Amino acid sequence: MNVKENTLKLGAHMSAAGGLENAITIAVDAGCQTVQLFSANQRQWKAKRLTNDEIDVFKQTYADSGLVEMVVHASYLINLAAINAETYKKSLVALKDELTRCDQLGIDYTVLHPGAHMGEGEDTGVAKIVKSLNKVLDADWNCTLLLETTAGQGSSVGCKFEHLAAIIGGVNDASHLGVCLDTCHVFAAGYDIKSEKGYQQTIKDFDRIIGLERLKVLHINDSKTDFASHVDRHEHLGKGKIGKSGFAHIVNDKRLNKLPLILETPKGTSPGGRDFDKLNLATLRRLVI
Repeated sequence: MNVKENTLKLGAHMSAAGGLENAITIAVDAGCQTVQLFSANQRQWKAKRLTNDEIDVFKQTYADSGLVEMVVHASYLINLAAINAETYKKSLVALKDELTRCDQLGIDYTVLHPGAHMGEGEDTGVAKIVKSLNKVLDADWNCTLLLETTAGQGSSVGCKFEHLAAIIGGVNDASHLGVCLDTCHVFAAGYDIKSEKGYQQTIKDFDRIIGLERLKVLHINDSKTDFASHVDRHEHLGKGKIGKSGFAHIVNDKRLNKLPLILETPKGTSPGGRDFDKLNLATLRRLVI
């Protein structure tokens, strides 16, 4: 591995089954420098409280791991633009719980899908998410909440950079707000990151509309679906519609190479028995010039 490769913070979303610290152990085994995990069962609204022992074991495992950063992905159940009263109330409670657990565990970032307007329209959805975040971010969290770019599937908010800029601009205290850019999502949303010209324009637009200082994490996924399809389907790097060229732009962009680059590609093993995470990480490293 050359010096340039060493500067990259490459990682993947890893399973925390059997204990949150297991995600760290798996990440280290895969050769990661960073890791993303769920801090609780993402299919359930209510999570059990962490014990002091669980927190201590996690922190010690992290300290011993050599990993440089950690990211939690918030539950997919959370919808800050929900129109159902019960879902909305549960979403606010669940997000506060996520941020509390991250602070307890010493985790840097929580990634959140902004929400879905459920037919009420983008502007209404954005306004509801702003209102929700003003309720959630009224506490002094250490963890930074990252709004994730979306593909625009269904009624999801966040497929336009303007959505995220409006949310951040509307929140009373945005000091603990940032953005997670998902490569599959932005490509499916209509941002061309495959060509050199399109990639540079995308980053230029992001900086103009949101500000690159807000970009804290990238999800690195190829796309099974076509450009501007608005369909969210992740694929292994180089096997989808983005192709290796899009990821070469990212790993060689000095503006981004200090950020965590986290795979959310399909899990499992190749026909030859090699772990897919390791194969995708190796693909990224080979693209560094």
